[in-house]
Amino acid sequence: MRRDVFQAIADPNRRAIIDLLARQSLTLNEVSDHFAISRPAVSRHVKILTECGLVVIRQQGRERYCTADFSKLGQVSDWIAQYQAFWSGKLDALGRFLEQNDEAASPKKTRRK
Repeated sequence: MRRDVFQAIADPNRRAIIDLLARQSLTLNEVSDHFAISRPAVSRHVKILTECGLVVIRQQGRERYCTADFSKLGQVSDWIAQYQAFWSGKLDALGRFLEQNDEAASPKKTRRK
């Protein structure tokens, strides 16, 4: 079953695992050592990340090493970009509106002769 990358990053533990693996490849036991949850829970999170394509597991001898793969995060970046452009435009328009109203509301100073 192939899961959605958005499902993977929805959980704070999975985001923390991705962050941890961004720095170095670790065995499942080493990943588990960084969390206050059980090893089976970490294994389930890693399985979801693997199914989403965000983590790659390679066998080296008896150890299984987990490595982050960020290529799928492009989907998230593309999705966010459309909303970033939308909200940037809205906030720019709000800023212009507030500046115009501020200028109109400020009293005009008259010069004394």
